[in-house]
Amino acid sequence: MSTVRALSPRTKGTKRRRKAEPVKIFSFITLVVTTFLMLLPLFFMVSTSLKSKREMLKFPPTFLPESWQWSNYTEIFDTLQFGTLYKNSLIIAGFSVVGTLISSALVAYGFARFRGTGNQVWFILLLSTMMLPYPAIMIPQFVLFSQMNWIDTFLPLIVPAFFGSAYNIFLLRQFFSTLPEELFDAGRIDGCGEIRMWATIAIPLSKPALATVAIFAFIYNWNDLLTPVLYLSSSDKFTLPVGMASLTSSRFRIPPWHLLMVASVLAMVPIVTLFAVAQKQFVEGIVLTGIK
Repeated sequence: MSTVRALSPRTKGTKRRRKAEPVKIFSFITLVVTTFLMLLPLFFMVSTSLKSKREMLKFPPTFLPESWQWSNYTEIFDTLQFGTLYKNSLIIAGFSVVGTLISSALVAYGFARFRGTGNQVWFILLLSTMMLPYPAIMIPQFVLFSQMNWIDTFLPLIVPAFFGSAYNIFLLRQFFSTLPEELFDAGRIDGCGEIRMWATIAIPLSKPALATVAIFAFIYNWNDLLTPVLYLSSSDKFTLPVGMASLTSSRFRIPPWHLLMVASVLAMVPIVTLFAVAQKQFVEGIVLTGIK
């Protein structure tokens, strides 16, 4: 007569760990390979920015510069009005972020806290505007701003941000909807109006979502090329993407790709800095706005 021995919990746990180890190893290797592939273009960009023009055109390309040309980072300021381009991009992106945060947070608060007839209809109508491609409104916008004598100014690049963005409104509305109603009831008891509750309750509790919106808005405006090309004609008002695009124009017999890589490296600095500062809030905002 055979006997069956029951496995102890410790033995079962050991077997589970042994089965899980190959999965963990495979996941780790996959992450390492994926990270390497993602960082390879960045490494090549930085490496190319330190090469001479002659070495840059060599084939097959070298991964590391034969002679490190740190002078490329000063040459870019002589080839382009790089300081002016940088300043213009910072002004436009900075004011656009402020406008996006204020307008989107106000509209999102209204959709999240006010319940009335047609609330969902208006919200769906707002979301439907996300399906409109920019070329569909590009010409009417240009005609409008032209009649307002805003051409060749920063106003067409900044003012629209103060009228909200459907995606950012949706993101903030999802976050505002998760805030406890008891907080706003307490505010009403203390005599707070809606604007004061928005400023003193909703906004301080929504820093993760606001950081996410700020990063998205900054990246979009910082990298925007089409809108500045449409509205700006003076070289002293050009933004960084416009100046970088000019490096590939016909005025250069052979485009200075090494200088373009220098400009790309310097253009990354504000974005990387912003993400490094707001990384915690950014990740938390993405998670929390998707919970509901």
